Amino acid sequence: MKKLFFIVGIITCCLSCSSNDDSNGSQSSATFLPLTIGNYWTYNVEGQTTGYDSLYISNDTIIASNTYKKFKTSELPTGFYSNAMRNNGVRKVDDKLLLSGSVNFNGNSTLPVNLDLSIVDFTIFDEDATENSTLSTSNGSFNQDVEGYPLNGIYILTSKAGQFLANFTSPNGDTYQDVKTIKIVLNLKLSTSLQGLPITVLSAQDVLVSTLYVAKDIGVVYANTDTSYQLNALVAQEFGIPASGTQNQKELLENYNVD
Repeated sequence: MKKLFFIVGIITCCLSCSSNDDSNGSQSSATFLPLTIGNYWTYNVEGQTTGYDSLYISNDTIIASNTYKKFKTSELPTGFYSNAMRNNGVRKVDDKLLLSGSVNFNGNSTLPVNLDLSIVDFTIFDEDATENSTLSTSNGSFNQDVEGYPLNGIYILTSKAGQFLANFTSPNGDTYQDVKTIKIVLNLKLSTSLQGLPITVLSAQDVLVSTLYVAKDIGVVYANTDTSYQLNALVAQEFGIPASGTQNQKELLENYNVD
């Protein structure tokens, strides 16, 4: 059975606080993710799979009559953040940053599922949001055939506001000021039918949790993503795949140019 990667996908991210009523004194969201055509960021990716990602804003794009800044990568990305932003659009409306496009969760993981989520104006930042508050939620269901078995899935994708850090030192030793965090969470449930009986393959659980660190006037400077799952042991044996798995991935900003 092909192994499918359970991270990927999704989302990207940028944050900030309101300059009007934020006691932390950080600036508006527009300065936390500079949305100017030609801006670029490069990342070293560390984890079970390593790589070097180059993300940039290519052009304006129209989605459902609204204008967005389109993000692209120079090559197929390795990291969660760059993959989530790739070929998607971001726009700022009032105090919010909104993401539209398609978030793909295919890859090299042990879970027998392909997941490609279409999202429209998924909130990735709200200047007025309090720490740990939910910014946006996207949910749905899907059906697939895996190794002759009908696989049914239910997903919930959530973005949450994080904390403000006056100073933050990335694992590579670089230090940044005025950093906001955002958390992206993918919850998934999988079920199938064996010999006519309904069987839970994966009980509802958070299979992906990614924390993005966004510095004022720069963008995302660090992304830390954990994926984990625990399958029904009997079903895993039937499918011939590991019953559990965990992995961690780090994306560290190396170079950038923003206007």
